[in-house]
Amino acid sequence: MAEENTLFVKKLRETGIIPETQFEGYVARNKGGSLELLRAVIEDGYMGKSRACQIWGDTIGRTYVDPFEVIVRREAVEQIPYEIAKKKTVLGLYCFGDVLTVVMADPNDTKFLEQLERITQVKISPLFGLPWEIDTAIAIQYQTRRSLDELLENVTNNLVLEGKSSEHVALMAESLPVMELFEALVYHALRERASDIHIQPQDEEIPVRIRVDGLLREIIRLPKSLAAALAGRVKVMSELDVSERRMPQDGRFSIELGGNTANFRVSIMPSLHGEKIVIRILNVSGVRQVMELDKMAFSHTVLQPFRRLINRPNGIIFITGPTGSGKTTTLYGALEEINVPGQNIVTIEDPIEYQLKGLTQVQVKPAIGLTFGRILRATMRQDPDVILVGEIRDLETAKIASEAALTGHLVFATLHTNNAVQATVRMIELGVEPFIVAPSIMGVMSQRLAARICENCREPYIPGEDELRRHFLDEGLEKVPFYRGAGCSQCGNTGYQGRVALHELVVVTDEMRVMITAQAPMTEIARAAKKVGYRPMRYDGLKKVLLGLTTIEEVERITLEEMPV
Repeated sequence: MAEENTLFVKKLRETGIIPETQFEGYVARNKGGSLELLRAVIEDGYMGKSRACQIWGDTIGRTYVDPFEVIVRREAVEQIPYEIAKKKTVLGLYCFGDVLTVVMADPNDTKFLEQLERITQVKISPLFGLPWEIDTAIAIQYQTRRSLDELLENVTNNLVLEGKSSEHVALMAESLPVMELFEALVYHALRERASDIHIQPQDEEIPVRIRVDGLLREIIRLPKSLAAALAGRVKVMSELDVSERRMPQDGRFSIELGGNTANFRVSIMPSLHGEKIVIRILNVSGVRQVMELDKMAFSHTVLQPFRRLINRPNGIIFITGPTGSGKTTTLYGALEEINVPGQNIVTIEDPIEYQLKGLTQVQVKPAIGLTFGRILRATMRQDPDVILVGEIRDLETAKIASEAALTGHLVFATLHTNNAVQATVRMIELGVEPFIVAPSIMGVMSQRLAARICENCREPYIPGEDELRRHFLDEGLEKVPFYRGAGCSQCGNTGYQGRVALHELVVVTDEMRVMITAQAPMTEIARAAKKVGYRPMRYDGLKKVLLGLTTIEEVERITLEEMPV
């Protein structure tokens, strides 16, 4: 800061969190009213980051913001040259009219603010941020294809990449150029809001792709000579065997992002041209907030019966869908709604993606025998009211969950099926007796994530007659505008930014229970479900097309034709 923040020292003393006998010495050791004192208070555990930064912001008359907790707009970032952003620890966040909102370590530096207004030609609205968080956010937000190319050139010019001995690979993995290149790939993925990174060696090159809004997008091609060094880097970070190249390996690693931690899951698999690496971006601690059900774009005809289900005293409620379809987000939205002091809620997860107050959350650790089934058995002796089972994948877990549902517990669980109707028979396929499955399941919701039309470049169009006839029976839509994204810098010229969930819900009735017990065909169960309001996911998707949230192409890509019944 330009000046010592004596008011912060005074406010800190008033809180009484640091014993008075130690206060003067503690402040002196941490450079008085500087940001070093603020950092020490947080890192030493005297005060949580949000509260400490709020007090600091109040004392300097500026609002505190964590750059990892806000949506950073690309056009705002591009307003400030990288050299200035790095030197002055300032990051553009978003533009509104002719005002650019920025986060700064020293938002009261009036001289620099005047200079920045001359550079950007707009009015500057400064917020306060922790400098170490801003530095990391700058490294991510200014990560471009050009900077990746520069780092790649540095690697190829300064390292001997030939050689596949374990010692050579380990040496390359720990070399600064390889470390910087890999970090840049991860930062680029974080900047683009990717869910996965694919590093896939081919005959002559290594295409690196990221999955954004459900679609894979290539960001760079690396020389084949980098394959061993890059795989070695991933293995070192994930604490895997660098010398093992014949068998698949799975691991995890974390990267510090300012005051937060980004967590990743790694899968390495040997292939014809080398080791294929897929890195799932799990979450950034301190960023993921539980989303309320009302904010998940549920259709009214799905949300209301789902709410009735989650307020039942017992039974199993399944959320189904492929990996990355938002099942955990929906489950935690449901738990948040029923999380009251009178409920004992236990979750069994792998990994724990959200932290919710009042819950007992247990991390599965198969390596030491701490499996879903073992934890679930222990949970039953903990007097639970509500249990969340991250995934039912074996007979033991399925049987215990079913028995829990039949003995007065509400059980939430995920299952991998193509639609909601299939889940009613999937438990039988796992080996649970039909007469146990039928009374235990209360309802099943299936969901997928469709790419959402970019709000920045959304434009209307009138669909063709063939397009309407293929999906809509209602007449009178000929003049109704549909929407699509034209493509802009904000969405990477894809026309999409973000996701919207599509749902289908089966509420299990007595008629369906009889069918499940008799192991009736799925078509008959679907017909019975339709009588009480079941509609396939494509129906929900087309409703969201009419609302301008997604496109027909996206709905066709991720949903199946309606099951004939």
